[in-house]
Parts: sequence; structure tokens; C-alpha cells
Amino acid sequence: MALNIVLIEPEIPNNTGNIGRLSLASGSNLHLVKPFGFEISDARLKRAGLDYWQHLSVTIYENIEDFFSKNNDKNMVFLSSHGNSEHWSIDFEEEMFLVFGKESVGLPKNILEKYSDKLYKIPLYSKQVRSLNIANSVGIVVYEGLKQLS
Repeated sequence: MALNIVLIEPEIPNNTGNIGRLSLASGSNLHLVKPFGFEISDARLKRAGLDYWQHLSVTIYENIEDFFSKNNDKNMVFLSSHGNSEHWSIDFEEEMFLVFGKESVGLPKNILEKYSDKLYKIPLYSKQVRSLNIANSVGIVVYEGLKQLS
């Protein structure tokens, strides 16, 4: 029941470490797209992932073009506060790629435009909140997917 978690240009090592732990716990594969806002050997990354990091299924890509060229035939959905449909309306499938943008700005504009029909959001019920922490967002979406697939 594996899903694929994709982080495009992650910036904060603690978030990536937590998402790595979530990937392992949920049986998901983690895909990291450079450039990173940290070194992959960063102690904060390892600390957030505790001693689980060596057990993860992690694929690293040099850039967005590298990621899409190697996965252009995959079933992907994109998560953004700009999405038109809620994450629970995703028709989850085995091996689906769940693509998340970087912490500061989300997904690049060209991806938002190109994949607007595959763009989903986690609803926010307060006007004072612009977005959720990425690690929380990944957890919400991954476990919704596992719920639907089980």
C-alpha cells in the first residue's frame, strides 16, 4: 500500500526529518528534489528522523526537471493552498505521487498552472492561518490516502 511523498526543494531539515519518519511509519517512499535549504547530512535532519533514516526508501533528484523526466508516467497529485478541491476528494491509488512544495512559497507557479486539474488543498477554517506546517500537511494527506486504500 505504498504512496510516494515528494518534497520539492525542502528548506527546513527538521520538517524533512519528520516527514522521513512519517514515510517509514506509513510504508511510503520519500522523494527529495534539490536544491535543499540544508545539507542532507545535517544533524537536525537526522535528529528529527531519529535512528530511522537509514531504513527509509529515499530517492534524490538534482532538480525539478530531473524529477519529472524520471517520473513523467506516474500518477501524481499536487498539494497547495491554491487547490480547488479538498484532499479527501483525491482518488488515491497505490504508488500515487503526492507532491508538496517548499515551506516558504509552496509549489512553483508553472506547476500550479500546468497541473491545475490535479491540485488539492487541505481546508483551513480560520482566516488568520495561511497554511499548515508541511510535516503536518504530509501526515494529513498520507493517512487519508491509507484510510481510503485500506
